Amino acid sequence: MRSDLPLSEARAYRPDLMVPDDLAEFWRATLDDAPVSWDAVRVDNGLLAIETHDVSFAGFGGDPVRAWLHLPAPGLRSGPLPGVVQFQGYNGGRGLAHEHVFWATAGYAQLVVDTRGQGSGWTTGATGDVGPAGPSQPGFLTRGIEDRDTYYYRRAYADACRAVEVLRGHDAVDPARVAVAGASQGGALALAAAALVPDLVAAVLCDVPFLCDLRRSADLAQAEPCLELVRYLGAHRDRVEQTFATLAYFDGAVLARLARAPALFSVAMMDVICPPTTVFAAFNAYGGPKGVEVYEFNDHEGGEAFQRSRQLVWLRAALGPGRASPEMDDHALPTG
Repeated sequence: MRSDLPLSEARAYRPDLMVPDDLAEFWRATLDDAPVSWDAVRVDNGLLAIETHDVSFAGFGGDPVRAWLHLPAPGLRSGPLPGVVQFQGYNGGRGLAHEHVFWATAGYAQLVVDTRGQGSGWTTGATGDVGPAGPSQPGFLTRGIEDRDTYYYRRAYADACRAVEVLRGHDAVDPARVAVAGASQGGALALAAAALVPDLVAAVLCDVPFLCDLRRSADLAQAEPCLELVRYLGAHRDRVEQTFATLAYFDGAVLARLARAPALFSVAMMDVICPPTTVFAAFNAYGGPKGVEVYEFNDHEGGEAFQRSRQLVWLRAALGPGRASPEMDDHALPTG
């Protein structure tokens, strides 16, 4: 059942969102110039074609963040590899060593990154979150939301940016050919990294992204995790404007205009978790070359294997040898 605007209207949706005057300064101060610090230990993943390393790197505030680095086995690679930094959906973690290896099997160096404090929902994680806490709903969406400096996603977005630096710094990786990828919350983290460290990201795969046009997401909320925000605002009736003022610093539809790398989005027109207009808000604001795949009869699962097929072709063009940007055919051009 559709719960948002029809496709023709959703494509044209461009909300007038609040952009904080000090947005750039806030993120410049957040993303400090501390040296990239990480270590990796080879592990046995039980697979013949993929080599896996257990990675720990210094994220926001120096907090340790865990990831898996998957590489095609030595006999299956030659020269520097293009890379994909993969971010996880809400309350998902990096999983087990053999669990998320798709991009490595396609020939990429794949960094599968934990989201701090998460990984006890649909796949496991190994990274804690020691950030400040205040009154919040169970979950992550309202954690520390009283102030932009303490908000949970300040730490998570900074971790995402540092993860890009980690993969770019690996000896097996071509630093000029590193993409970011994710769906739902993972799409939001990929979008944030593309916006906040635009010179480091070569391509973006952003599926049904969460955390976009958050005021509309709350207004249309029918499912978790946006209902966390609705319940929080229902309890804290006096904090509505303060809350959305905080969220403006983290809204993907606000940050998207700062991104420059070519991007392939996807949107599902029956999505009740990330309403399609909120995805189009980010897509239409996006600052680089862009395309979008539309799944008219799908909920938050989006395109799944169909989208992966499209991504394989698109990313090969985006990060292939001798190409600075993907071939944007008619199917991939923006239509909104």
